[in-house]
Amino acid sequence: MFLLSHMLKSFIKKGRLTVIDADGKRHVFGGLQEGPQVTMRLTDPKLYRSLVFKAELVAGEAYMDGTMRFEEGSSLRDFLMLFSINRLSLGSYPIQKAIRAVRMRFRKREQSNRKGQAQQNVAHHYDLGNDLYKLFLDENMLYSCAYFRDPEETLEQAQRNKLRLLAAKLDLKPGMKVLDIGCGWGDLALYLAQLEDVSVVGVTLSKEQHALATKRAADAGLAGRVRFELKDYRDVEEKFDRIVSVGMFEHVGVQHYDEFFKKLNALMPDDGVALIHSIGHMSPPGTTSPWLRKYIFPGGYSPALSEVVAVTERNSLWVTDIEVLRVHYATTLAHWCRRFEANRDKVVAMYDERFARMWEFYLISCEMMFRAGSQMVFHLQLSRTRDAVPIVRDYVTDLQRSYVEREKQLHLQV
Repeated sequence: MFLLSHMLKSFIKKGRLTVIDADGKRHVFGGLQEGPQVTMRLTDPKLYRSLVFKAELVAGEAYMDGTMRFEEGSSLRDFLMLFSINRLSLGSYPIQKAIRAVRMRFRKREQSNRKGQAQQNVAHHYDLGNDLYKLFLDENMLYSCAYFRDPEETLEQAQRNKLRLLAAKLDLKPGMKVLDIGCGWGDLALYLAQLEDVSVVGVTLSKEQHALATKRAADAGLAGRVRFELKDYRDVEEKFDRIVSVGMFEHVGVQHYDEFFKKLNALMPDDGVALIHSIGHMSPPGTTSPWLRKYIFPGGYSPALSEVVAVTERNSLWVTDIEVLRVHYATTLAHWCRRFEANRDKVVAMYDERFARMWEFYLISCEMMFRAGSQMVFHLQLSRTRDAVPIVRDYVTDLQRSYVEREKQLHLQV
C-alpha cells in the first residue's frame, strides 16, 4: 500500500477518498478542500501496485471484476467525479508524467486506422448488436452529442435540435448531393432528405448500422434519394456538394488526418461545404485512456483543436466556422446513463454482469470528462472558398427557425 498511498496523497487535493484495503484497514486521503466524499474497498492486494503504474486501465478493470467497490453511500459516479476534478494533480505525479511521456511516443501506433483495421475497430464497438443501443439511445438512435437549447428538453428533442443545427450549417439547396461519413443508423441522412430536396449517400463500416439504416430508408419511402453503403470513406469516388461527418472523426487517428482532409478536398467542388462534428479537448495534444482504447474504442482519439486546424491549413481548406459545444455532451451522457441503468437487467441478460459494469464505467467516466474534465465537442465547417456560405452567421439561426416550421408542415415527429 505504500506506493499507492504516496500517489493518492499527491493526487487527492479536492474532496476525500477513504480506501479500505484487503485487510480491512482504512486509509484517508484529502479532505482539506470541498468535493466528493468517496469510500472505496480494494479486495485484491495486487491492485496496490498496479493502480500506481496503470491507474486508468486498472481502475476500470477492477470495477468490472468487482475487486474495487464503493461503500458507505458513495458510488462509481462519485469516484469518477473525484478522479476528474483531481486529474491535473494526478498528471503531475512523477510516475504518471513518465508514463504519459512514453505513451505520447507511441500514440500514432495506438491510433492506427488503416483500411481493414478501421473496420475491425468499428466492429468492436458498433456491431455489438442494435438491441443494446436501443436500450439507452433516443428513439431515433442518434449516438452522438445532442444539442440542448433548454436543459429541460427531452433527449429526443435535443437530438432533433442537433440535426436541425447541422442541416442549417450545411446550407442545403434543392438538387444537392450530400455525403454522410460515418452515418450511424441513418437518422441524419433521412432527416436531410425529408427536409430538403437533396440526395444523400451514407457510408459506414458497421454491418449492424448499415442493415438497419437501409431498412429505415426503405420504410420511409426514401430509398430513391437516400443510399447507405458499407464502405470506407477512403473508397468513395463520387463528388458531393456537401459532406457531413458526425462522431466519426474520433476514429480517424492523428496520423490519418492529412489523408482525411485531402479526401474531403477531393470530393468537393470549389463551392462545396464540409461539416465535422467531433469530440475534442481544450488541452494540448494527448493520448486516449488505455481503458477506453482497450475495451470501448480501439484506435479512437479525441483531438485538440490545434491538431486539427493545422491539417486543414496544409490541405488548403478555409475554416468558415467553428463552434464549441461545452456541456451538451455531459447532459446527453447523463440521459444515456439513466436509460442504461433503467434497463440494466436486460443488458446483463443479453451479455453478463461484467459487460454491464464495463458500460457503466464507460458512460459515467465519459460524462465526467465532459462535466469536469477537458472534453468538449466542436463543429468545424470547411470549404475551398471563403464565400461558400453566407458571410454573416445569421443564416444558421434563420434556417433553424424555418426548419422548425417545415417539420410541422411535413409532420416530422421528434
